[in-house]
Amino acid sequence: MDWYSIIKLLHILSAMLWVGGGFTLMVLATLADRAGNIQGTLQAMRATGELGNRFFAPMSMLTLVFGLIMCSFWVGFSDLWVLIGLAGYATTFCIGMFVFKPTADRMGAMIARDGVTPAALGYGQRILRAARFDYAVMLIIITDMVLKPTQHDVGILAGMVVVLAAGATMALSRPRRMVPSAA
Repeated sequence: MDWYSIIKLLHILSAMLWVGGGFTLMVLATLADRAGNIQGTLQAMRATGELGNRFFAPMSMLTLVFGLIMCSFWVGFSDLWVLIGLAGYATTFCIGMFVFKPTADRMGAMIARDGVTPAALGYGQRILRAARFDYAVMLIIITDMVLKPTQHDVGILAGMVVVLAAGATMALSRPRRMVPSAA
C-alpha cells in the first residue's frame, strides 16, 4: 500500500463522517418538521449546534487537510475539479461556522430563557433552510470528487449548476409555520 492510498482513505473517511453525520441530522429534522414534531425538530437543531465545533468542524478540517495533502503531493491545484471542490468546501464550512453554529446557539439560549416560542422555532427553520443549500453544495462536492469534471464536461457542470439552483430555491422557500403546542 502506498501513502496516496492511505491519505485518500483518511480523506474519504473524514468526509463520510462529516457529510453523513450532518445529513442524518438534516433528515431527522426534516422528518420531525413535516410531522409537526416541534420537540424533535428542536432536538435535531440543538444537536447541530452542539456537534458543530466538537465533531463537524474537526471532520471537515480533516477532510480539507487530507485533500490538500493529496493535491500538494500527487494531483496539484490547477484542475477545475480541485478548484470546484475547494470552493464548495469553503462555502459549506462558512455555512457551518457562520450560520448553523451561531443560529443554534441563539435558538438554544432563547429556549432556555423563554421556552419554545415562535421566534425560537424561526431559528430552527432558518437552520433547516440553510441545511438544504448546504447539502446541495455537498452533493456538488461529492459529484465533483467522483467525476472530476473538466471545462469540457458541460453536462456535468450544468448539472452541478442545476443542483445548486435547486438548493438555493429550497433554502429560500417559505418555511411551514411551526407554532408551539398549548400542552
